[in-house]
Amino acid sequence: MVERQIIRRGLREPRLLTAFEKVPRHLFVPNELRYAAYDDCALPIGLGQTISQPYIVALMTSLVELGGSERVLEVGTGSGYQAAILSQLAREVYTIEFIPELANRAQKTLAELGYVNVRVCIGDGSLGWREFAPYAGIIVAASAPEAPNPLLEQLTDGGYLVLPVGAQGFQLLEVWKCRGNEYDRRVVTGVAFVPLRGKYGWKRS
Repeated sequence: MVERQIIRRGLREPRLLTAFEKVPRHLFVPNELRYAAYDDCALPIGLGQTISQPYIVALMTSLVELGGSERVLEVGTGSGYQAAILSQLAREVYTIEFIPELANRAQKTLAELGYVNVRVCIGDGSLGWREFAPYAGIIVAASAPEAPNPLLEQLTDGGYLVLPVGAQGFQLLEVWKCRGNEYDRRVVTGVAFVPLRGKYGWKRS
């Protein structure tokens, strides 16, 4: 997976690759789909949610440019796989999940695998987690109508917010960098994520 899906697509930072080699992706997917855990695709994890394609997890992780001493936030815990990857690259990981069943399942998996620097909570991720802000990096694993202001406000100076922006089916992966009271925005690629729920997410029809 690392060689064919990540390195061949141009991501070669050694710490990033080591993290993907260490984290057992098959333990974050349903038992009946473990045969496909290392395939080049997203997989369903139940309750209408997915575990992202390995390359997309790697790409989004690379875009926050972690050195090892940072505090980071993930919005959309899902299976817990992205949080486990981040735990290898940052000092503290905070992750928020909107769906209680998924949050509880991910917390159990992460604890059983010994990822002690990850803290999971149930809540509205579009609001961030102000108690532990600011964050050097924020990764949103669900598509938003636009970058939520609360997340931008919880970045450190020089910190990055990475998130998909757009409607259901297709979005643009955006990177926002905090520069004091201003933000630089750039678009990286097209992606497809489930909708972000919450105050600054998509409302159910």
